[in-house]
Order: sequence, then structure tokens, then C-alpha cells
Amino acid sequence: MSVPTSKVPYGLLLLIVAALVFGGFLRAGFVRLPAHAILAAQKVSVQVAKETPPVSLAEFKNGFASVIDPALPAVVNVSSTKVFKQQNNIPSFLFKDPLFRQFFGDQLPSPSPGPQTEREYSLGSGVIVSPDGYILTNNHVVSEASDVEVFTQDRKKFKAKIIGTDPRTDIAVLKIDATGLPTVTLGDSSKLKVGDIVFAIGDPFGIGETATTGIVSATGRGLGGAIERYEDFIQTDAAINPGNSGGALIELHGNLIGINTAIISGGGGGNQGVGFAIPVNMARNVMDQIVEHGKVIRGFLGVTVQTVDPDMAKAFGLTRGGGALVGDVRADSPAAKAGIERGDIILELNGQTILGPDELSVRVSQMAPGSVAHLKVFHNGQTRNVDVTLGEFAERAQAVQGNEEVGAALKGVQVQNFTRELAQQLDLPLSSVGVVVTGIDPSSAAAGAGIQRGDVIQEVNRKPVRNVDQFEQALAGTGNQAVLLLVNRGGVTHFVVVQPQ
Repeated sequence: MSVPTSKVPYGLLLLIVAALVFGGFLRAGFVRLPAHAILAAQKVSVQVAKETPPVSLAEFKNGFASVIDPALPAVVNVSSTKVFKQQNNIPSFLFKDPLFRQFFGDQLPSPSPGPQTEREYSLGSGVIVSPDGYILTNNHVVSEASDVEVFTQDRKKFKAKIIGTDPRTDIAVLKIDATGLPTVTLGDSSKLKVGDIVFAIGDPFGIGETATTGIVSATGRGLGGAIERYEDFIQTDAAINPGNSGGALIELHGNLIGINTAIISGGGGGNQGVGFAIPVNMARNVMDQIVEHGKVIRGFLGVTVQTVDPDMAKAFGLTRGGGALVGDVRADSPAAKAGIERGDIILELNGQTILGPDELSVRVSQMAPGSVAHLKVFHNGQTRNVDVTLGEFAERAQAVQGNEEVGAALKGVQVQNFTRELAQQLDLPLSSVGVVVTGIDPSSAAAGAGIQRGDVIQEVNRKPVRNVDQFEQALAGTGNQAVLLLVNRGGVTHFVVVQPQ
């Protein structure tokens, strides 16, 4: 018996198709940031605040308009477009099935030869810091974007270039082709104190420039890598809602002291009075290095450190907590060469007290490679001074080129060694092994097969891989052959076959 196609409910159609393709991947992967020209050997001309006297609140009889109004034109809306591949989830054999076509008739979509290109749009904010068009924003606002547009307060639209990004601090630098732009003056975030009044300016929910007020709730806040790797956040109760990311945090003089970056919403998705901003001192350092060198150059010590709480301090013979406990020392690292050992507690860096591991990581990262870090270390019940000549921090991600020796099936895939830090970020057991996919070309065969950034590849053609070297060895000689991968995604493993294009 035939069923008239005009009477088939559309919801039933969707339900049946969904059941037939249950278990399929919805996304094929992510796109990499396009290769943008780096304006090397240049510097951003910014206005920096001079020594500022305390402000009496008696001056603000009618509110804070005199502080906020001058800053508003320098805060912009940032719109980014991401392109990704949407997998065709209807099996091709169904299109040839007479009964299937008889049932659905013209309601059945036409078969597609492969993954479909989709676009995703997101909104954030940015801060103009130079009259010639340099803009600070968050990395996550423009991450993997193919197009970025900037909308100013006077309703002008500009195409923006991504000069560079730094995912480890969540900072990105944009450039628009304009001159004589309004800017904010850069303040000194190191002078902030708990209780200082601050204002968050951004474009929440894409409704236009909005200002909120609050106080500094904490400084030097770290969240254990929950947001980014180098964490030295300003915490504030000023409302920072979705879309505020990349906007300005200013103080009573109207000087920029932070770049808004995140909130803790308690699962509700809105502001709960716990917001975070990247200190402007850190953001400016990152911006200057991106513009001058094309990347951020960081000092490298070569240790894994952790918090020293009172119980840990007592176990190691200290009278109180604080400092950074060395949990591991990388072989042949600057720390190893200087005699730093597992179990040492780093108490001071260059004469200044180290309160915790986040502070040590941030401060070492801001030192130049080749400079000497003067450490005070608690070692086996005694303190000693250790001088360490810092190396240069190097990103460990390696690209799979996809040549005949490595294998064409995984061309366009970027991987790096699995670490404890990545295990925490991906919410995987520390005992997990494999290599982590850190980037993938959306047009690659691997993306078409469903491989995503953040996947942990544990086997190649049934051979276990524990690091990048083993991964490449397992791919060696596969040429244009299909590759069978065992992938761990979110703690659940599954096999994926990647056919070379």
C-alpha cells in the first residue's frame, strides 16, 4: 500500500531520518586561523597613564558619566565567522532504496557527495588602543575565524585583520584600516587593590555598548587552567555577560586596566557576580610581542609546579603554605641544569615572594629567554639560592605534513603529546595515552571522517601510540592507504576509518 507523500508529517520525517542515522557525527572538525601577515618590527603607539592620584568619590555627585563617556567610543563590537564541515548524516544507500523514496517522495532531500560547508557566527567586544586601528580582544572571540568584522560606536563597519593570537593568555590583536580613531589610555593593573571601583564596558548580547560597575573582588586569581594556561585574572563583580568578552575594564580615572574575558555563571549562563579580566599589563606585553615578533616569546624554566596548602607545607617541614612545589623537572631543562629537584619549593623569584604556582608560571613567562631567574628554594629542610638561566618556551604541537612517507590520510591534522595539563582540560584520566589533535583542516579527509580538535588518537592501524614520534612511525609508509584510528573523545573510545582524498 502506498502512502500519499503530501500527508506525511514533517516531524515524522525528521524522526525517521534521525533514527536511521543515530550515532553519526554532527561535526567534522574545526578550521585553523588563516595565515595573516605579521607586521614585524613595528610597535603599537599607545597612550599610557602617568602617575595618577587617588580620586575622591565626592567628585562624582551625579554618577560616573565623566569616567565612562570618554571610553565608550573606543569599545567596539567584534563579529567573527567560522566555517566548518557538516557531515551528511543520511546514508547514501537510502537514496537508492525504492521503498524509502516512495514513502518520502519529494520531501527527501537530494543526496550530497560529502560534508557540507556550514557557517557559525559569534559576537564579542574589543578595545581600540591606538589611533591607527590596533584592537585588543579575546582569542576565543576570533579563534578559528575566517572573517572578522568590527563595528564602531559611530556605526561604521571595518574588515579586521587578525595580526596574531595567544591562546595561552586568551589575547588576540586585530587591525583595521583607519586613522584618528578614539582610544583608551592604558593604566597599570599591578596597582589594583581589592575594593577598587571598576567599570566593564562591552557589547553584551549584541545590543550595543553597555557599561556596568562593581569592585575588584580579587587580583592574581588563577582557576587551575580552567580558562587559559597563564592565569593572573582580575576578579570583579561588575556584570560581564555573553558578548562582553574582549571588552574594557576601566578604573575611576578612565584608564584601561583589564580585558574582560569570562564569567562563572553557575550553570545559568548569565552573570552571577563573578567575572574575570586579563590584566592590561599582561595584555600589552602579549600585544607588543605579537606585533614585533609575530609570536609571544616566553621564558622557560622546565618544571611542573603545584599548590602548597597548609597540609602540604607541614608535610615538607614548612610553617605555612605558599610558594610553588616542584612536582616534576623536565630532563635537560634550565631548572634541571641548575639543580632544581622534584620536591623543592620555590619561595621567591627575583626577590619577590611567590604565592602560588600560577604566579610563578606567569612571571617566568614574562621574562626573556637568556635572562637569569634568581630563585629562593626550600630544599630538604633548608633554603638556598639558585640562579637559573631561562630557556625559550616552545609550543610542542607538530604538524603532520601528509607526504608519502607519513601518509596522505591524515594530511592537515596537527597533533601534540598528551600531557597532564591537557588531561585536565579535556577531563580525561591522567593515565590516558595518545596524541591530542590540536588543529585540523576542515577540507581534509580526517575532518570529513569526523576527527575533531581535542580528540585523543590512541591507536593507528591497531598499533598503540603514546607520543608524536610513535604516531608518525605508525603512519610511515601508509601512503595513500586508508588508516584505522582508535579515538578517545570525552573519555569514550571509538574507531574511525580515514580514507585519503
